[in-house]
Amino acid sequence: MFIKITQSGGRRYAQLVESFRNDAGQPRQRTVCTLGRLDVGGDVDKLIAGLQRAQGRAPAASSLQGLRFLASRQAGDVWALAQLWKQLELDELAGAWRRSKTEVDVLGCLRAMVWNRLSDAQSKLGVLRWLDTVALPVEFAFSQAPQHQHLLRAMDVIDEHADALGERLSMLLRPLVDQDLSVVFYDLTTVSVAGESELPGDVRVHGMGKSGKVERQFMLSLVQTADGLPIAHEVHPGNTAEARTLLPMIRALLARYPLKRVVLIADRGLLSLDNLKELGALQDALRTEGRDVEVQYILAVPAARYGEFADDLRTLAATQDSTKPWAAQLPWKQQRLVVAHDPEGAARRRQQREEQLAELIALGQQWSGTLDAQDAGERRRGRPLSDSGATARFYHAVKEANMAHVVKVDLQGKLFSFQIDEARKQYLQLLDGKLLLVTNTDAPADEVVQRYKSLADIERGFRVLKSDIAIGPVYHRLPRRIRAHALICFIALILHRVMRMRLRAAGREGSPTRWLEQLRAIHQQTVQSADGETATGLTEITPAQKALFADLSLPTPIPADLPAPVL
Repeated sequence: MFIKITQSGGRRYAQLVESFRNDAGQPRQRTVCTLGRLDVGGDVDKLIAGLQRAQGRAPAASSLQGLRFLASRQAGDVWALAQLWKQLELDELAGAWRRSKTEVDVLGCLRAMVWNRLSDAQSKLGVLRWLDTVALPVEFAFSQAPQHQHLLRAMDVIDEHADALGERLSMLLRPLVDQDLSVVFYDLTTVSVAGESELPGDVRVHGMGKSGKVERQFMLSLVQTADGLPIAHEVHPGNTAEARTLLPMIRALLARYPLKRVVLIADRGLLSLDNLKELGALQDALRTEGRDVEVQYILAVPAARYGEFADDLRTLAATQDSTKPWAAQLPWKQQRLVVAHDPEGAARRRQQREEQLAELIALGQQWSGTLDAQDAGERRRGRPLSDSGATARFYHAVKEANMAHVVKVDLQGKLFSFQIDEARKQYLQLLDGKLLLVTNTDAPADEVVQRYKSLADIERGFRVLKSDIAIGPVYHRLPRRIRAHALICFIALILHRVMRMRLRAAGREGSPTRWLEQLRAIHQQTVQSADGETATGLTEITPAQKALFADLSLPTPIPADLPAPVL
């Protein structure tokens, strides 16, 4: 007898075959039985193990038997962030505090805190836990694991040398900024904080947050290029008037970047007559200093000021087709006032207002009917409705709907009554879909509008800061730590935006956060065999992950790039 190997459907089988001679004396073969599949751990292996046990012998050990997995650490996303950090030469930031006498590895702590914001944003204590789960590249590994006080001390050093650090950061970003014509976007957001203690110079102040509620917060201003690259930021107390932050930021920007022309684009909160005068004065001062810099701006007009343009808007709108988008201009205080009309936005706002008015009118008529019925002696279930009560409740409903400027409730009369201000309603319909922009540029009106609409990109930058990078809520109480935390998040946003720029250039859509999650699946694994031998390597890098590294213009890691864990 002998073993014969056959194949069927891509699988290999073992058969027990017997040789014999037939009645004519001719040699023949016949299959006695099929032993089963030859896969590792399949039927044949089980049969062999059973026969060995029948002989009283231990089955032969598998090469994988007794293999232990000792450690697994995330590697792919941290590797990508480290290589991007290296390409941007951000280690040069250490020159800002080179004369500091601290013994803390400030640069290593800064790198860890920035990368953690993008990989798995946590508190400073959480950074230490995160470091235990990731494999830092050999050239960026800590010689000694940091502790919580090291991270805090590094933040103190960062704030102590914030000006020098900002100068170095601007030098590193200059190659990415268009020096000849720089369109920059400026906006502010609020960041919530925790704690009730009050300290000298505290930036945690109660103010009106973006949520519409008064809360303890600080304000963060951000300057971003037309390509979406953040180039400057500043921390302000939580009750700072937005308009007051504009000029200092522009002066600081022109001091750090050798721009030849800057077109500032900002939202409604930044427009004030004082700012316009100071921007003009800044332009004159720059010329006096011999700097050939042209300062231009496109600022949105607050809706509360639309009333002073009512007559001009009526005249202008009468010359335009309200069913199509249009952009035109008017003179205003020696400036250009650009007016844009969006018919779809106007239709949506008008429909929303009509629905709100219909609901309020129906409610008012219902209560009027109830009061009239009571006066006629009709009795209904529940407590009677009084005129004063109906007036108070209806006025509250009107205020909740933000319609008090259209629905006029008679608060002084003895009887419940209200009326619709038709003139005001028609005026609001005139403003529906309108955008007003003040500019000193000579660009066509359509181009001015398109540039302003690009401001939405900086708002996405704030969303990244608040969601992916998790800048708040902030639990630090010392002003210097809050400023350092904001700087760490700002540098993280730079890395995020550079990744986005590279991915978009490669034709990839989606947030860098999503693509970092794909790279996070690359792990450094450490295993130990039955005889005690250990080996460390990387999980197989898939073609999709290799393509992602290529689109980011980053090298792919190899096992030698990552230090073996200390077990």
